[in-house]
Amino acid sequence: MNSNNIPLRPGRRPGKSETRTQILESARRAFSQNGFARTTVRAIATEAQVDPALIHHYFGSKEQLFTAAIALPLDPKKVLAPVHSSTSDQLGTSLLTAVLGVWESEHQAAILAAFRSAISGEGTRLIQSFLLNIVLRDIIPRVDSPAGTGIIRAELVASQIAGLLVTRYILELEPLKSLSVDALVPLVAPNLQRYLTGELPI
Repeated sequence: MNSNNIPLRPGRRPGKSETRTQILESARRAFSQNGFARTTVRAIATEAQVDPALIHHYFGSKEQLFTAAIALPLDPKKVLAPVHSSTSDQLGTSLLTAVLGVWESEHQAAILAAFRSAISGEGTRLIQSFLLNIVLRDIIPRVDSPAGTGIIRAELVASQIAGLLVTRYILELEPLKSLSVDALVPLVAPNLQRYLTGELPI
């Protein structure tokens, strides 16, 4: 038993690499099954049979653990900083520019591999959680007008972004695949902006 009364696996004590892998595997299962919001660090620690302090030691916050679990090579907070500092009438453009900037970066191969893996099986919950609880979480209260519409606005934006990523990078439909980011953003961003701040017929 450890200080949190979590039974440890019998046999030799796992090394740092094994423990980290053990935590990541438990985190992927938990996030896939329950989504980001309903998954706790303590629940992941219990499933991985480690002390919760180890998760914070290896990964920091729950957001950082989630990013590691879906194998993203970039810190979403840094990527999204320009979005959070943009004015409300520029949210659509700044958000799409940030997302496409990541996909067009030198990390594209790693991100594409993570995305392909996530959209298979239960991994679709990981994409859902990433879009709503990481990418769009801080935007929702900014666009919650009239009150109660923030979440549907965010989900509409998530549907547009997810569809764009699939058609451009997975299905590689032409000429969409070959359009430059500078050409693509003005085509799609107005739809995102309408979802975020325009009138909704509901």
